Amino acid sequence: MTTVLTPASPLTAADRCDRCGAQAYLRVVLLSGGELLFCAHHGRKFEPELKKIAAEIQDETERLTSVPGTSATEER
Repeated sequence: MTTVLTPASPLTAADRCDRCGAQAYLRVVLLSGGELLFCAHHGRKFEPELKKIAAEIQDETERLTSVPGTSATEER
């Protein structure tokens, strides 16, 4: 996926997948305006279609595998 992180607006536990209601880890800003939120599963499932209509994709799925309390450099 094309990934653009928007630090000013990180996804929170309150952001829910528009497809199933699970916690959202992807925000898709549409070329036509508006946005869609997806869990990691539905983000992967709809990836080809999303790439066609997205102006920006904010992908925070790395949070699913990170260890709380450590930075990415400490994990390596």
